[in-house]
Amino acid sequence: MTTQATTHAGQKGELLLRLKGISKQFGAVTALSDIELDIHAGEVVALVGDNGAGKSTLVKVLAGVHQPSSGTIEYRGRAVSLSSPAAALELGIATVFQDLALCENLDVVANLFLGHEINPWRLDEVQMEVRAWTLLQELAARIPSVREPIASLSGGQRQTVAIARSLLLDPSIIMLDEPTAALGVAQTAEVLNLIERVRDRGHGVILISHNMEDVRAVADRIVVLRLGRNNGTFTAETSQQDLVAAITGANENAVSRRAARHQELTEE
Repeated sequence: MTTQATTHAGQKGELLLRLKGISKQFGAVTALSDIELDIHAGEVVALVGDNGAGKSTLVKVLAGVHQPSSGTIEYRGRAVSLSSPAAALELGIATVFQDLALCENLDVVANLFLGHEINPWRLDEVQMEVRAWTLLQELAARIPSVREPIASLSGGQRQTVAIARSLLLDPSIIMLDEPTAALGVAQTAEVLNLIERVRDRGHGVILISHNMEDVRAVADRIVVLRLGRNNGTFTAETSQQDLVAAITGANENAVSRRAARHQELTEE
C-alpha cells in the first residue's frame, strides 16, 4: 500500500522516495550512518546541517555519484539501485549542483536542451524555442529572452535556467544544492518563489541550504543531519534557535544533562 502524507495545500502527496538505514563508509571514515528519509510529491524537504554533517555525501548517493555501503533506497515503493547519475536521472531524480554547469557562451535555449536536443542531427530550433518559452512561462521565470546568452543573466536568472533544465525530463524529485548561495535579496526571493512553483507542480524538492531564513520560508519539513546521522525532523514553524540547537548538538547536550539530573535524583 502506498504511504501518503498531507502536503502544504492539504492534499495527499504520494511517497516517492524512502531511505532506510543508509550508511556510507570511505575506508575507515563513516560519512553516513543509518540515515532515514522520506520524500513525498508536492513538498519541499530541507536538508540542513553543519559542515561535515553528511549532506553532500547524501546528495551524491541520491544523485547516483556514490553507492551506499548499506541500507535500502525505495522509489515509489520499490527497492532500487542508483548505480550512476544517468540511472538516477532515468528513474526520476534530477540534481542541480551549486556550480550549475551552464555554458556562458550559449543562449538559454541551448543550455536548456544541452545533451537532450530535439532531433540532434538536424536541430529543431523552433520546437526547442517554443518548449523553452512554454516551460519558463509556466514557472513565471523572469528571463528577458530565451535567446539571451547565459553570460548576460543575473545569478538568480542563471539558477532559474538550471532548475528549468532539470524539469525538461519531468523528474519526480529535484535536488537543489545551495540554490541561493551568493545571491542578493531580490534574486534570492526570485529563486524561492521558483522553488514554490516547482513544488506546486507536484514535484518533490530536496533543498540543501545553510540559510535558515530561506529554509523556513519554503520548506514543509526540515531534516537535520549531524555527524552523519539524523538529528531530528522539524516543521517550518520551528524556531531558528531550536534548529541551530539540533544542528550544533546543543539539544543533545540538554537531553544528556536532564538524563543525568534525573539519575541523580533517583539515586538520592
